Amino acid sequence: QVQLVESGGGSVQAGDSLTLSCAVSGDTLRSYAMGWFRQAPGKEREFLAAVSGSGSLTSYADSVKGRFTISRDNAKNTVYLQMNSLKPADTAVYFCAAARAYGRTTYIPRGKLEYDDWGQGTQLTVSS
Repeated sequence: QVQLVESGGGSVQAGDSLTLSCAVSGDTLRSYAMGWFRQAPGKEREFLAAVSGSGSLTSYADSVKGRFTISRDNAKNTVYLQMNSLKPADTAVYFCAAARAYGRTTYIPRGKLEYDDWGQGTQLTVSS
């Protein structure tokens, strides 16, 4: 089990860029695939991006492909989500999640049920 703490959310204007961070503790980060999700009021939690344990493979939802970039620094036990060209529709609580890879180097899960541990989320509000 790992503990996840997101940071970097806030209030921005449409068109701005922002980077979220997820600090991970409790185990070796390389053993986990990592993902970012978001949840807007009244909506389901939505997959955004995932990265494999080594950081060599990534996967994105169509809604953010080309605008968001997931990355990780295993030495710093931190995962990032770089977000560009933000829109009001990006307003949501953003969650970081960890999925045990059990040695699978190409594991980049997209389903929320595949994730074992979650952070508490960080709010992003984008104004027009």
